[in-house]
Amino acid sequence: MKKTISAKEKYDKETIPVMMKNFGYRNRLAIPRVEKITINSGIGKIAKESEKVEEIFQSLGIISGQRPVKTKAKKAISGFKTRKGMEVGIKVTLRGKRMWNFIDRLVNTALPRVRDFQGISEKAIDASGNLNIGIHEHIVFPEIIPEKVKHIFSFQITVVTGAKNKEEGWEIFQSMGFPIKK
Repeated sequence: MKKTISAKEKYDKETIPVMMKNFGYRNRLAIPRVEKITINSGIGKIAKESEKVEEIFQSLGIISGQRPVKTKAKKAISGFKTRKGMEVGIKVTLRGKRMWNFIDRLVNTALPRVRDFQGISEKAIDASGNLNIGIHEHIVFPEIIPEKVKHIFSFQITVVTGAKNKEEGWEIFQSMGFPIKK
């Protein structure tokens, strides 16, 4: 049976040498690294439906392994029918060991379970080298038991790196095993 390599080990053993070779870094500490992962779900339309909001809150906690926080609107926007201080989203920020564990589960388990998955578009990497992925159904994560789910929701995952440009970010994600299509 083949032993799978963790995301942290893959970064240390494969990504760092590739970045040193391709971008001319001389010092391992100068190489851009994955800094944090933010998982975000908007609840603007269903903010008054406390049962659905609570299910999203619980599910994001199970998926991330960390307690989420509710985010509030910074200003009123009449087009979205929001007022300042109104709860409009739920987010989780992962760093350190939880971040690396989440990357493992995302790349090896969740993304392959997405229906009609063709790979992550290269356009998902922004000019700063960060990756933005939208997940349409939260039940692709194995921690969620589909039989117990009452409401399916979508959320966004942002993987923030210290990359200086899109090319460095693309190289980091490619060498870490993210299924990015060119």
